[in-house]
Amino acid sequence: MPSSLGGLQRCFWAVLLLLALAVLLLGCIMHVDIGLLMPQLGDQADGPPVTNVMFLKTHKTASSTVLNILYRFAETHNLSAALPAGGRFHLGYPWLFLARYVEGAEQGGPGRRFNIMCNHLRFNPPEVQKVMHSDTFYFSILRNPVFQLESSFVYYKSHVPAFRNVSSLDAFLASPWTYYNQSLGLSNAHARNSMWFDLGFDNGAPPEEGYVRARLLDVEQRFQLLLITEHFNESMVLLRRLLRWRLDDVVAFRLNSRSQHSVTPLSPACQERAKHWCALDWRLYQHFNRTSGPGCAQS
Repeated sequence: MPSSLGGLQRCFWAVLLLLALAVLLLGCIMHVDIGLLMPQLGDQADGPPVTNVMFLKTHKTASSTVLNILYRFAETHNLSAALPAGGRFHLGYPWLFLARYVEGAEQGGPGRRFNIMCNHLRFNPPEVQKVMHSDTFYFSILRNPVFQLESSFVYYKSHVPAFRNVSSLDAFLASPWTYYNQSLGLSNAHARNSMWFDLGFDNGAPPEEGYVRARLLDVEQRFQLLLITEHFNESMVLLRRLLRWRLDDVVAFRLNSRSQHSVTPLSPACQERAKHWCALDWRLYQHFNRTSGPGCAQS
């Protein structure tokens, strides 16, 4: 009997070791932090979860997936969300955000604050602060502007004047000023430096070094975290740690993602033209993608 019991114990530990190795291998394959897959003691030892969060939802960057996570967290924890007034989808976009674009912001008096804000808006810090708590955690998401522009071209082709009368992104980038009319302003926001525009900056400004450095410093001072679409899983690991949330709070399915068959491959020459055309977005992406190594940039 003792030998039989000892055999069972050895079998149990062997199975447990195999499971641990399987989890480790899965984490390596998927590039997922093992801490997300295995329970940790004292996971929230450094404080309660952060419940005041502002997410600047940029366009065509996997931001809809993040928005879904935030709304689910708000519902689970009975938190208030800053929703667009009048049943709209956006908080005044593409105009700069104003507090009155939030449903109930004025009805609740000048001191009313919300826990979660994540709908599309063009960032305007003084107005955002009117409806968010002083200890709000600010973050956003950036994507390689070459692929972000390709996605925008497909998605907004019939809506953006600069894209309507051109057959392909390659043709557009070969002679962008033939199709892009800067005087149309907001109507063409998705056609050039759209992430720069979403941050509240001038997407048509010359990419002069002093101007770019000043705006990058503004972003560093306003946002505690910049996620990177190309390293989405790693970004969510860091976001979860900074917000002190549970694993269940950040698990999500990708939303509004395209099939790879629908993505137009861009030649190296076309990619270089895209970087030049969206020079402000390219500087933005380069800066924050290398600030803290692969994954995301923490300010």
